[in-house]
Amino acid sequence: MQASNKAKKFRELFAELEQCDEEYQRLKIEDMREIIDGMDEDEIRSIFTEEIFNKISKMIKEKKLSMENAIVLLKHVGYHSDIKNVWVYSFERSSLNKRIEKLMIDENEKKDEKNGKLLINLCECHLLLANGFSSELLSICASCLLKVALNKEENEETKKEVEMALLALKNLGMWKEIKKDLFLNDTKEIIKYHQEHRNLTQLAYQSAWQFLIGRLFADKSLVDAIVNEMHFIREARRELEDLSKYVDWKRKEEEKERGKGKGRKEENIFMRWVETLTTFFCGCTSWNEEYSGLISSIVSAFRTARDNCGEISRKCIFSLMEAASNRAINIDDLLKEGALDIVLEEIQQQTLNDEMAGECLRFFIEFSRRLKRKTNDENREDENGEEIRKKVFEKIEEEGYEDAVVNFYETIDFLNNEYYYELSLDISDYFVNI
Repeated sequence: MQASNKAKKFRELFAELEQCDEEYQRLKIEDMREIIDGMDEDEIRSIFTEEIFNKISKMIKEKKLSMENAIVLLKHVGYHSDIKNVWVYSFERSSLNKRIEKLMIDENEKKDEKNGKLLINLCECHLLLANGFSSELLSICASCLLKVALNKEENEETKKEVEMALLALKNLGMWKEIKKDLFLNDTKEIIKYHQEHRNLTQLAYQSAWQFLIGRLFADKSLVDAIVNEMHFIREARRELEDLSKYVDWKRKEEEKERGKGKGRKEENIFMRWVETLTTFFCGCTSWNEEYSGLISSIVSAFRTARDNCGEISRKCIFSLMEAASNRAINIDDLLKEGALDIVLEEIQQQTLNDEMAGECLRFFIEFSRRLKRKTNDENREDENGEEIRKKVFEKIEEEGYEDAVVNFYETIDFLNNEYYYELSLDISDYFVNI
């Protein structure tokens, strides 16, 4: 179905909802779900505007659409938007968002006859579609959805409910208002139980980690529990290795654009793991000998994806750049595990696009900063710094890196304006000084 036809068909089905009874509405919403599943980022944003969310709110108020059916539709939108990493910014401003927020608070405050299922659904819709949350709603959502995620039953229906709850929860990762005692023990239990029994879907397990790793921005003390108690590095490496077997890396580009083809879901989860590792590299505060294995996994992921999935390979370079910028990461690990090699190889490719060029240059800025001689405002110099600098200098000289960067220098202004990379205009920032 072509883009214009998808949008047209969706709008036709949506317009028909007002004339249907509840049962027939559900059938039409299922047809709408299939259309949403095939939409790309631009199509999702063009259809799910503030106007359409306001219309849904009005239909609920006028009893032309039941809240139950509205929730089904919204969860379809939220699920597919989240999987495709598309923020639907228009929901935040809509009257529907305000209606859902009020319903959540009212339902939570009920003493008797509380509709727990409704509250769960409202929390999931809110977290999957909204971009900002009040402290009160954060607490309601975290408490409510963690209870769902703790359900250990093995049937498929429960697995889907747990997956949706964790998918929604992971959007709370970076919000400071959530206190550790509200989530840590439950999240530990969810992750450790899965490590023993493998009861979660791949997406649910990845989302649980994404939620927890996101908390590092608010609480650095979580690093010890994440690395040593829950064995994040071991699990992340295993998941990437397993997922790489199921992704169809040679899927045609037109299939990727349509979101179709074998291994599509696994490819999305693979990408989310890479993003989670990037968050970890930003938040870890002390060196651990296992980090070298994590860097090795990112390098392997890049080599696996480089010829057939540009978005994943770009995110791998970005992740390595974050690792290079964090002084808790041993710079020698980046060298030994091949991070420098793949960036040197990539920056000299004739088919290199602008986005990847920017990522590679940013990596070298951070890498070079770590290798330059100790200055007055630095607390320490990396171990064996002089020896590492010589190795790097010899490698970049041998690979002709300096000539490649000089060729890019004239386009740095363009890259900054187009992609907001904040690349340095001082050419010496891209080189290691011996």
